[in-house]
Amino acid sequence: MADHIGRLRTARIARLSTLDGDGHPNVLPVCFVVDGDRMIYTAVDRKRKKVAPDQLARVRNIQRHGRVALVVDHYEEDWQQLWYVLVRGLAALVPGQSTAERVHSLALLREKYPQYRAGLLADDAPIIRISIERITGWESKAS
Repeated sequence: MADHIGRLRTARIARLSTLDGDGHPNVLPVCFVVDGDRMIYTAVDRKRKKVAPDQLARVRNIQRHGRVALVVDHYEEDWQQLWYVLVRGLAALVPGQSTAERVHSLALLREKYPQYRAGLLADDAPIIRISIERITGWESKAS
């Protein structure tokens, strides 16, 4: 599991999968940060959106079901370098506007992404917490 967590820590982007009200998957790329070895945070940032943050499919889906999957992968033409990490977990919105968890998760996200430090992550942004329940992965060869 340590190798999987290490790969998650260094990855810049992941694909987050949620389930809509009819049980259909919704997958999108997200920026994220790992906290410890059992928690992941991602946020709704200030990039242009067609709807208000609380109306985004990922937010509504997490409020309905909470079950998510998150995938980080690496591709190269040399297929001996391929790998992926799959996280399954339970997601929820981080409550409150000034809780210790919110302050901590915002700090972690801003530390990882310079764009967030430059203002693309509002203090009141919806923050999604993913509690890791299962983590698996695969690689073409031993590292």
